[in-house]
Amino acid sequence: MVATPIGNLSDISRRGLEILGRVDLIAAEDTRHTGRLLVHFGLATSRVSLHEHNEEQQVPALVARLAQGDSIALVSDAGTPLISDPGFRLVAAAREAGIRVSPVPGPCALIAALSASGLPSDRFLFEGFLPAREQGRRRRLQTLREIPCTLIFYESSHRIGDALRDMAEVLGGERRAVVARELTKTFEQVQGDTLEGLVRWQSEDPNHGRGEFVVLVSGAPQQETGELTAEAERVLQLLLGELPLKSAARLAAEITGVSRNILYQRGLELR
Repeated sequence: MVATPIGNLSDISRRGLEILGRVDLIAAEDTRHTGRLLVHFGLATSRVSLHEHNEEQQVPALVARLAQGDSIALVSDAGTPLISDPGFRLVAAAREAGIRVSPVPGPCALIAALSASGLPSDRFLFEGFLPAREQGRRRRLQTLREIPCTLIFYESSHRIGDALRDMAEVLGGERRAVVARELTKTFEQVQGDTLEGLVRWQSEDPNHGRGEFVVLVSGAPQQETGELTAEAERVLQLLLGELPLKSAARLAAEITGVSRNILYQRGLELR
């Protein structure tokens, strides 16, 4: 699993280049795009296409080659494979077949944007691309409205304006947010403001709607309450199935805003 540059070609690791040069085959989201990367670094490794429309058909043959001893590097067009990119079926099938899957870390747009955003980074939720249609987009945003951690989205140039407007209306125009545009490229911008301010910023200049975008939005403000709501109890029950009581109560309090002590006492009763 080889991470490739999201813009600046110098960001590829020495280990990544070494592996791309010695594997038997590269499974690439777009063989032409990856071909330009290989030519830049003087590599000529064979490539096969693996994208969202053919992955299910390609997996059996690729796993068979791996089982016979061939080595394959999986790459996406940019960044870390599987992060809003194809490859999940291949990785799952390879692991199921007992084949070693090894990550070769490197660029990842959501992590790069988060590190430069100035928004809280101790907890975050990556949502990838929102639905393309307004109704579906607003419905998805509504489910995220009360989540207290930083929200991270990918967005395309032809939907960035609509997405920001929907975020402002559904999540609240006063929320702090950051738009990271064209990261590591010539016209890189990391613009912070409220969501309302970013809607104005984006509409003021046609260039602000060009490129590839990561949008980061601060989480919902936490307001601790002494009332045990039905939603808080549901969250607590789910966490109790996976975690010790103390940890479950702490996380449920962070998620719902209900007092940790109240959740802990309810957890004792449920246990």
